Amino acid sequence: MDLKLQGQAALVMASSRGLGKAVATELAAEGCHVMLTGRDAEALEGTRRDIAAQAAGKVAACAADMTKAADIKKLVAATREQLGSITILVNNSGGPPGGDFDQLDDNHWQSAFELTLLAYVRTIREALPDLKKNGGRIINITSSSIKQPIPGLLLSNAFRMGMLGLGKSLANELAADNILVHTVAPGRVATDRTIYLDQLKADKRGVSLDQIRDETKKLIPLQRYGDPQEFARVVTFLASPVCSYMTGSTTMVDGGMVKGY
Repeated sequence: MDLKLQGQAALVMASSRGLGKAVATELAAEGCHVMLTGRDAEALEGTRRDIAAQAAGKVAACAADMTKAADIKKLVAATREQLGSITILVNNSGGPPGGDFDQLDDNHWQSAFELTLLAYVRTIREALPDLKKNGGRIINITSSSIKQPIPGLLLSNAFRMGMLGLGKSLANELAADNILVHTVAPGRVATDRTIYLDQLKADKRGVSLDQIRDETKKLIPLQRYGDPQEFARVVTFLASPVCSYMTGSTTMVDGGMVKGY
């Protein structure tokens, strides 16, 4: 299937590694011009070279800190200047630290808010003038915690729900501008973040990382962790013009792990 993505300009947040990198790689392979971003300029340039080597479109990079409004303004301006008017915005961020309620102070809550919710609001605000010109797509990457809380991840459980409300509200507000909005929630996908979370569980229980992984796989009907590319393919379809009659949707990419309807 031709996804009709050739020549479109996509900004993919937190894309130097993990799910963001996988999404950027898929979009570039389909012919999108892609802007990568992350805080580590050296790692970002390495990722840019890797993706550009197999891309059908242009691949650019701009270092930015998602928690800083000035950096987001600079990033969106650089995307527009180097790749043209933005038609696809993929919001993504590293998750907040783990912890139970009595382990978290005001600084933890404020930092998590700025990273996982306010940063998404700011990128949408800056990119919206471009998206309104010719229509476009906003993809907000969240977590399976929007469907069921994850033990030990209170900050994620709280703020990811705010992102769910944001996406559904924007889908209604922006439909008249032909801007479609999607929320995509990964389950256990094999990334550094997943290793971090599994190691937290292992340390808390005093067991091995392999034991946690084996136990977790038994909770997933497909009996394995997902590959980042599998997740990225779903996002790429949702970001494409071919996906034209879906908006306000929440899509789980979790191997069937979440048991709720």
